[in-house]
Formats: sequence, structure tokens, C-alpha cells
Amino acid sequence: MEQTYKRIHIIGEVGSGKTYLAKQLSEMLSIPYYQLDNVVWKRTEVQDIRNSPEVRDEILERILKTESWIIEGVHYKWVLKSFEFSDVIIFLHPNVYKRDRQMILRYLKQKIGIEKGNYKQDIRNLIQMLKWNHNFESQRLPKINEALQPYKFKVIYFTENNDVINRLNPIEDQLVLG
Repeated sequence: MEQTYKRIHIIGEVGSGKTYLAKQLSEMLSIPYYQLDNVVWKRTEVQDIRNSPEVRDEILERILKTESWIIEGVHYKWVLKSFEFSDVIIFLHPNVYKRDRQMILRYLKQKIGIEKGNYKQDIRNLIQMLKWNHNFESQRLPKINEALQPYKFKVIYFTENNDVINRLNPIEDQLVLG
């Protein structure tokens, strides 16, 4: 039996393709998407300011009260309610070297002005993300899997974001993962 989803949570490591997938699905399904980094951070011209947990949680709560949404991010501790409210949780998990490549390409594109990012890229930030990436399987992945355990019946794992898009039903413009 096929099921249609209107509340989609996409999780995965930095460089896994979460934002790309969220944008693509948002456009195809006419569902708004939200980046959890932009819930955590208040973006300003001068610098990013971390929202308080209360403000962050209030923003997330407003999103969850809407009829349909796509939420994407690597966060898992404070977003349990979005896991609960989602119709499906898409876990993007490409291999570590593909994630490295994606992060380096994003860095270069933003440095030369081809792509706009949510924050200013610098080499120290890139190195830190690459380190996080190489520790993902041993450090954060087990914790994320544990957090997802109560919702395992709605978690679908993918190694390629295009595999998700390819399972889109183009006739009805609905995400059908069956």
C-alpha cells in the first residue's frame, strides 16, 4: 500500500544532501521547507546569533503546527517532537568521502560566489566540518539511531538523495514511498 506524506523530516550528516533534497521536494510537492540551522541561529548581516532554547523551540513548534512541512537538519536531541509529528523520516547516509566532496564543493562555490550560504564560509569552519564528518559513524550516528528508535517504523534510509526524488510519483505530485 502506498502512503502520501505531508510532514517530512530529513536527517543526515553535514554534506549528505539534506538541503538539496529538501529544496527539490519542496518545489515538487509545493510544501515549505525549513532548515533547522536557521531555527537554531538568528542570521544577521554582521554575525549569526544563537537563539535561546526557548526561542528555538517556539519556532519549531510554529512549524509543526502547520499542515505540511519539510524539516531538514543534522539535529536530533531537541527535535524529537518533529520526529513524532512527521509522516516519514528520511535518513540520508551517503559514504564519508561523498560527504567530504559535497562540503568541499559547497565551500568552493560559496567562496567564488556561485552559491549563497547561510553563514560565512572560512577554512577553519570547513576543516571542523570535515573532522565532524569523519567522526560521524562512530560518535553521532549511534546517538541518532537511538533517538530514532521509537520512530523506526517511519524511518527510511537512503544513501543518495536522488533515490528519494526518483520515488516521487510525478503524476499526482505526491511523495510516495511504499
